[in-house]
Amino acid sequence: MGFKYWLHPKTNARSRTWKLSSRIVMSMLGATCKIFTDFLSNFNVHNKEVFIAAMDRRKPGQALITVGNHHSCLDDPLMWGVLRWDHIFNTTGIRWALAADNMCFSNKWNSLFFSVGQGIPIIRGQGVFQKGMDYAVEQLNLGHWVHVFPEGQVNMTHEFMRLKWGVGRLIADCKITPIVLPMWHIGMESLLPNRHPYIPRIGKRITWVIGEPMELHDILQGLRNARKNPMEIRKHLTDLIEDQFRILKAITEKLHYGTNSSEG
Repeated sequence: MGFKYWLHPKTNARSRTWKLSSRIVMSMLGATCKIFTDFLSNFNVHNKEVFIAAMDRRKPGQALITVGNHHSCLDDPLMWGVLRWDHIFNTTGIRWALAADNMCFSNKWNSLFFSVGQGIPIIRGQGVFQKGMDYAVEQLNLGHWVHVFPEGQVNMTHEFMRLKWGVGRLIADCKITPIVLPMWHIGMESLLPNRHPYIPRIGKRITWVIGEPMELHDILQGLRNARKNPMEIRKHLTDLIEDQFRILKAITEKLHYGTNSSEG
């Protein structure tokens, strides 16, 4: 089964109307999220300066891939409300995000909103070489920022999940090895519970830990020099991210709960 609605124009063929629509949607969405994170919730971000540096001080043409756990439908875009106002209104530098085709692109109007909102539809089960993944690689090779939830779904149980190898493909297929920035959060599901009615709640405590940038150029070169095949490379890169997730999960739980293990 293919995409019911694929509305993204070719990258070099976006009309002025499309660009203006995207700028309006991204700015309004970003401003709403910033108001919510700054004034309507208790958002605690650790190592934010690492994130800002990864956005502001990359090499020319170098992309940024952020990877995080997925506990709520509001994880993206709400998390990006912690950015500065100049980031939020710099819509050419704000994130692209992989999004579930069956959830976000189920009808024409949703598809239009999420497309101009820089969401890229992904069909579960169609593997790492589907059209949406190709489009994400294209954005990365233009030096853009792409956010990925490598669990591949909203994790209702919060148990640690094996990650999908698609993120490994995104890294491996970049012309310039991207910066990969792992992150972990706790509490987003209390802000927007994963049940009806889907109404955001104010005053909720969120803990978000930004990890250290993963510079993977030398690792990639080593894998290629060792003549590893593309599947082995994708798996190895994904496993490295999974290792960082385990570390960040433990740190975030300790900061949020004051213990070494999660509660609830």
